[in-house]
Amino acid sequence: MRRFFGSSFVVLACVILAACATPPPKPSVDYDAEHDFTGDLKIGFYALSGGVTGSNPMQLTDFQKDRINEALGNALSGKGYTLVDSTKDADLLITWHLNTVEKQDVRTTTSPGYGMSVGYSRYNRYAMYNCYNCMNNTDVRVTDYTQGTFIVDMVDPAKNRSVWRSVTQSKMKGEMLKDQSTIDSAARLVLKDFPPGAVKTAE
Repeated sequence: MRRFFGSSFVVLACVILAACATPPPKPSVDYDAEHDFTGDLKIGFYALSGGVTGSNPMQLTDFQKDRINEALGNALSGKGYTLVDSTKDADLLITWHLNTVEKQDVRTTTSPGYGMSVGYSRYNRYAMYNCYNCMNNTDVRVTDYTQGTFIVDMVDPAKNRSVWRSVTQSKMKGEMLKDQSTIDSAARLVLKDFPPGAVKTAE
């Protein structure tokens, strides 16, 4: 089975999607083309799922992680998958990871100034004229924000390696983590393209 995740692969999560102040971007999806997804009908949660890293790691409570897990589980159930508690019974294991980084948004705008000036002319020594665009006003605005990257992986338990990944990034607004319906919508979006190809239904 080929390895398809490089160290430079751009790294976000349901939690980030749920925390966006603006509509979340379309996730970037990659998968192992050699893996056969047709027989994967039972999915469990990876034991180490729910990690948070980065220069400004967001501390998630247990119940916040539970909300994310519930949303991902609901999205998978809606696709016809069966969720299992025991990893031994799972065809695939789902795991998610959140990375947060502090960034700055610098925006510069320039607007024309208007004024009256006195100029010198060989024909009219003290000619008075209106000066438009002679003076420009520059406004620089710096906004600090947290960029979150949410990664969802599907792991083949037999080989203990990822076979599918969905990644999305966005500015974060953590208070929206309180809204389960928002998190549910985000989970459906991040899992929209799983499995590769046609949508699968459980037997």
